[in-house]
This record gives sequence, structure tokens and C-alpha cells, in this order.
Amino acid sequence: MTTMPNVEVSLPEDVFTQLERMTEEEFVSREAAVEELLSMGLDAYTRDTGEEVTETDMADEFADDMWDTAEDPGMREEDDDFSF
Repeated sequence: MTTMPNVEVSLPEDVFTQLERMTEEEFVSREAAVEELLSMGLDAYTRDTGEEVTETDMADEFADDMWDTAEDPGMREEDDDFSF
């Protein structure tokens, strides 16, 4: 018989209550419930969705929409009567 590792977890009261309710309704024991839920969570966490996830820098993403503050934002001409 293979020895399985033990894990100890502290849960907020509402999460523990949900676990107990699920155990009573759907599982044989709390251990079976935790094993199944952890397995499902790990599978969902590591699942390959087929989509390539690329991290973008916010500044890079909006760079084309920004204007350089060193430049004149109004693109006014030097001899423009409305320039200050």
C-alpha cells in the first residue's frame, strides 16, 4: 500500500461550511472531496487553452494613443494668432 502525503489547510468558516455541505451531498468522505476538488482545480489551472497568453506593458499598449508632452499638443504654428 502506498503512503499518501498529508496536507493541513486553514480555511475561512464559509469555505469550510461549503466543503462540509459538498461532502455530505456528493462525496463519500471529506478526504475524497478534497482530493477530487484539488485534482479538478489543478487540472483547470494547468489546462492548455490553446491561446497564447502574452503579457503587455500598459505603456506599450497605449503608446500610439499618447502624445509627447514636450511637443505642442495642439500642433500650433509659431505664427498662429491663437498661440500664447
